[in-house]
Amino acid sequence: MAARAAASSGPAPSTPRLSIGQVLQRLCSDFPDLTSSKLRFFEDKGLLHPARSASGYRKYSTDDVDRIRRILTMQRDLYLPLKVIGEYLDQVDRGLEPELPGSRAPRTATMLAHGDDLDRGGLLERTGATGALLDQAVAAGLIGPGARFSADDATMLATLVELDRSGIGPRHLRPFKTAAQHELGLVEQVLPPAAARRSEPGARERADERAGELAELLSTVRRTLVRQGVRELLGGDER
Repeated sequence: MAARAAASSGPAPSTPRLSIGQVLQRLCSDFPDLTSSKLRFFEDKGLLHPARSASGYRKYSTDDVDRIRRILTMQRDLYLPLKVIGEYLDQVDRGLEPELPGSRAPRTATMLAHGDDLDRGGLLERTGATGALLDQAVAAGLIGPGARFSADDATMLATLVELDRSGIGPRHLRPFKTAAQHELGLVEQVLPPAAARRSEPGARERADERAGELAELLSTVRRTLVRQGVRELLGGDER
């Protein structure tokens, strides 16, 4: 990428430099799933080129932080594969003004507008997945079988595409399905009975909102446990 050549010379010595830990502190409030491993992965894919200190530690400039924020935003809001993000950034680095990929599509929390769905071909095209990966996801219970696919299916498959690049396939994620069912059981215990939801005006809407809140809290617990485990795995090394 063009950025690689620019990074070799590096910014002026007076430019502030941040460690991986400091970068995480700046961005984790907006991107709680960000880890040092993910930053290294972006670097391996040629999306980032941080400078190195004399002792070999990565040092990030404010421009690097802005670039990371842009990458993460494109992943989160547009569900773009890293290859597409890299091609876009490469054009930006060369002084071009490319159209933001997916900018003409509605920017919603999911890949599809509420109520829309896709057939198999549309799902594969939207997510960049192979048919084999989709079949594996269905076999693992991560995506339901059928001829039409929902926004959640598209989100799941796009995530599986990224995981597959690291050698993590759907078969490795079967325990996540079991864990999700356990979490669903916890949520169900808190919600009012189905009969009450049908009889009370607005009960269904309130239950849906509460279920979403509980799901997000349980997701935070899960993400935090994984981050804690990753830190232990890496032994606190931020090189």
